Amino acid sequence: MAAFRLLVKHARQIVMVCNKGQLALRGQDMKQFAVLTKSDQSSSTGYSVIVDHNGIINAIGPDEEIEQTFLECEFTKIIDATDMCVIPGLVDGHTHPVWAGDRVHEFKMKLRGASYMEVHASGGGINFTVRCTRAASEDDLYNSLQKRASIMMKNGTTLFEAKSGYGLDTDTEIKMLRVIKRGIDNFPIDISATYCGAHSVPENMTLQEATEDIIDNQIPVIKKLMDQGSLKVDNIDVFCEKGVFDVPSTCKILKAGKEAGLAINFHGEELHPLQSAEMGAKLGARAISHLEMVSEEGIKAMADNETVAVLLPTTAYILKLSPPPARSMIDNGVAVALGSDFNPNAYCLSMPLVMHLACIILKMTMEEALAAATINAAASVGRSKRQGSLEIGKLGDMVIIDAASWEHLIYQMGNHDSLIKFVIKEGNVIYSK
Repeated sequence: MAAFRLLVKHARQIVMVCNKGQLALRGQDMKQFAVLTKSDQSSSTGYSVIVDHNGIINAIGPDEEIEQTFLECEFTKIIDATDMCVIPGLVDGHTHPVWAGDRVHEFKMKLRGASYMEVHASGGGINFTVRCTRAASEDDLYNSLQKRASIMMKNGTTLFEAKSGYGLDTDTEIKMLRVIKRGIDNFPIDISATYCGAHSVPENMTLQEATEDIIDNQIPVIKKLMDQGSLKVDNIDVFCEKGVFDVPSTCKILKAGKEAGLAINFHGEELHPLQSAEMGAKLGARAISHLEMVSEEGIKAMADNETVAVLLPTTAYILKLSPPPARSMIDNGVAVALGSDFNPNAYCLSMPLVMHLACIILKMTMEEALAAATINAAASVGRSKRQGSLEIGKLGDMVIIDAASWEHLIYQMGNHDSLIKFVIKEGNVIYSK
């Protein structure tokens, strides 16, 4: 008798997002994704999904077909999802989750009118967090990361990108990456690790000195530890911005990271138009984040090179920035993803809230927002072959919500805590309410 890990049955909707093995959705495909919906006039009891003991989706279809095909099978767990909806596990494409010391005082400064760069110039911002993070123990950083990841999980996230970048020196960056590696090894949800040693120029260095330190010292040590298995790092990031790392320095660092085997996934075009999107696309960047100030040429370059745009509506909201041109990106064939940008400056661990903000601030449709928070966010970290959609052969990562349609997860702003009934990772229930 065949045995399986999980059967979810009687679902009113199963939002597959993709059903043809797409690795990302672009243009009109972002609002025309795959959904199975039980009609009120149908005699069917709904739809089912089965996950095997390897955590892989084995079947998706109408209850009656699944029941007949798997009649003699055993299931470790059965969930009755009557009148509920099943969506892919959410993917957060951009976070800074390892740090010590909050910045509540800076929020007060911003409310009084201080700009991001004014806070940065006064010794606050990234450099304030750097000082706190350097002083923190690895265990303290790990414990805070664990708490933050647990909140993400309860909010439906099953995969998130996690950056270092509050060390800015070799020892602290490695400490942060060790913390992320411990999370990869121990947390029930997945992490894609990003080295972001070029998050800011250290207070005691020039731009040239910081660039040389990253290329000559930090990256070689990190590569050695990766080869030894002590670290697991997927991506390299640079904060390319006026007054931080300029385009030539960013290009040098990204090239060095790429040569070390890291995928390019960096901050670009946030506060000033620098043509970093064009530079990143030319280098073969997997993803570029922010892009509030991206040019038409930058959008075209990203589309031509299939670079994913990771948009962060929380940043535009908190910093009162002009939002990135999401509509132009989508209309011109860029795969748009979403991230929370969780950090001391934007304390948000909720992808449902991010999707809501994307609809309001970025003028995305709800379908586009969900595609951006699933398959496209998975593509931004190179995981969309196995994650980001509910398809046979992919990981059984899903969220079950108690609502008449999946759109309620976005529509009911801030109410996701009551809507999310189950979060499932590879067929295992990792959160239930």
